[in-house]
Amino acid sequence: MAAEPKVLVMILAGGEGRRLMPLTLDRAKPAVPFGGSYRIIDFALSNFANAGYLKIAVLTQYKSHSLDVHITKTWRFSGLLGNYVTPVPAQMRLGPRWFSGSADAIYQNLNLISDEHPDIVCVFGADHIYRMDPRQMVEHHLASGAGVTVAAIPVPLADGPQFGVIESTPDGRITRFHEKSSTPPAMPGDPERCLASMGNYVFDTDVLIDAVTPRPGAFDPADMGGDVIPSVTDRGIAGVYDFSTNEVPGQMVTERGYWRDVGSLDAYFDTNMDLIAPLPLFDLYNAQWPVYSLQPQLPPAKLSNGFEGSSPRVMNSLLCQGSIVSGGHVDRSIIGTDVFVDDGALVTDSIIFPGVRIGAGARLHRCVVDKNVDVPAGAVLGEDRSRDEELYTVSDNGVVVVPKGFKIPNDRG
Repeated sequence: MAAEPKVLVMILAGGEGRRLMPLTLDRAKPAVPFGGSYRIIDFALSNFANAGYLKIAVLTQYKSHSLDVHITKTWRFSGLLGNYVTPVPAQMRLGPRWFSGSADAIYQNLNLISDEHPDIVCVFGADHIYRMDPRQMVEHHLASGAGVTVAAIPVPLADGPQFGVIESTPDGRITRFHEKSSTPPAMPGDPERCLASMGNYVFDTDVLIDAVTPRPGAFDPADMGGDVIPSVTDRGIAGVYDFSTNEVPGQMVTERGYWRDVGSLDAYFDTNMDLIAPLPLFDLYNAQWPVYSLQPQLPPAKLSNGFEGSSPRVMNSLLCQGSIVSGGHVDRSIIGTDVFVDDGALVTDSIIFPGVRIGAGARLHRCVVDKNVDVPAGAVLGEDRSRDEELYTVSDNGVVVVPKGFKIPNDRG
């Protein structure tokens, strides 16, 4: 029986998240709350924890304080066997400069690899929502003999310019890699879809070190998708892993192949909404492959009559710890921790972050309300786009986004 390879995980969590503004106004994208009880990064970390890969470095950069705190408080493995999850900020080990991209982030932290001496390095993104057993991808990589293996999933051809798009042979060797091309190639026999990189890579260690190391006057890699993967593809040692073949214990058939990039406000909103369907596209309640996060010490959620005796109503929604719906109505929404919904308030198709107070008679429709916002009694958001745009960010699809701690005027509604 072959020995288990020694695996180091490097999670790329240093992006600015500009398309998620204002949710990323003072936090990194992987630290944005998701699904009421989680942060975006918890999904990638949970996959590795469930798979038993427990040496994890999270490379951070922009506005990383809340992300660093979350990782430090939440992700603690026993150090007895050398296991850890550790945030690694930009240390400027090679000079007074930030990371110029994802490949440069790894290059500037090659000491992490030399300290561990791994056989395999998993380089994964921090800002996608999915379940995956990375052990199966590592096994596929070892069996294939590739120097790097790229996880891939079909996406509509119209979405191809947002991704790295793969051309491959029937046996899985990558022949061309098109990073965010305006004219991505369709899959053979499927003119409506292309094969997109998920931004998850498994490398032989020596291949990764060589691929991210600059060669003066010849090659200065900055990004994994833009520089490293095309370079390794040209060497003929890049392979593709079909994510749809990945089998996760307890996963429903309808969830197989589910992967979402939540890089824009509308993608973030839609992916949250996937959680609350009667038969959800992504099921949070899989006890065999749980999503882990820090659960605050708060009392149970509470439903109670309002001050005038009106009954609460919560339908098709997630209601998190410490939240109270006191005579209000909540439908198709995610109510985060420590939220109060007052008498007669109506919250529909919305995502409410922790610490929000929604006053009596307020109406919120298709809203994302960041932490610690007081919504005044009678306020109306999400029903008049032109009026909402005067004060808030409104997404292309009309989702109203209220920044953290924003003071909503009392004269609205």
